[in-house]
Amino acid sequence: MAQPLQLGFQDAASPIMEELLHFHDHALVAVFLISILVLYIITTMMTAKLTNTNLIDAQEIEMVWTIMPSIILIVIALPSLRILYLMDEISNPFITVKTIGHQWYWSYEYSDYEDISFDSYMTPTMDLLPGQLRLLEVDNRMVVPMNAPIRVLITAEDVLHSWAVPSLGVKTDAIPGRLNQTSFITTRPGLFYGQCSEICGANHSFMPIVIEAIPLQSFNSWSLLIRET
Repeated sequence: MAQPLQLGFQDAASPIMEELLHFHDHALVAVFLISILVLYIITTMMTAKLTNTNLIDAQEIEMVWTIMPSIILIVIALPSLRILYLMDEISNPFITVKTIGHQWYWSYEYSDYEDISFDSYMTPTMDLLPGQLRLLEVDNRMVVPMNAPIRVLITAEDVLHSWAVPSLGVKTDAIPGRLNQTSFITTRPGLFYGQCSEICGANHSFMPIVIEAIPLQSFNSWSLLIRET
């Protein structure tokens, strides 16, 4: 979850989010170097005489500031294309969960199990237990096994929503009449919080997402308990 006065990203809990953090750092270094170069050129222009033809009309400088942006774009584009491919690749999911956005709550259907489906509403502030987070806790969490590929089918019943969990690197639009899909793998157990990231109405800020990653054996016990009840 996000922390007060936090400046950076949340801690990565999936391989995709780790790749995104590495790419962010990579791009930030490129932006820093570009800023230093531009500042150096501006400083040189301000301190030099504006009539200095060697500086203003230099063919070499024009070649540099034409070629360098192309090289920078290639350096940034290649890693980003790799990450886009990894984010779109879905192979042999362990389970499939269908997520449906409503005004203003989420519904989850475990497609591999006939009897597992439930709605997930935000827990009112007056009902929160000690340690639970205001505006982020829900009555029914989406439970998944850790270290297993999870495919999520996402749609909406009424208006546009967006299913987003920052620590997992997942953000996919929920569109009425259309089925989008994404996938993730949780690398550690825990609770991972998200929210709808599309302005969907008056209670847009009151439809949080909570994913609970547990060991596979515990997940099997949970699924059996849910089906019995």
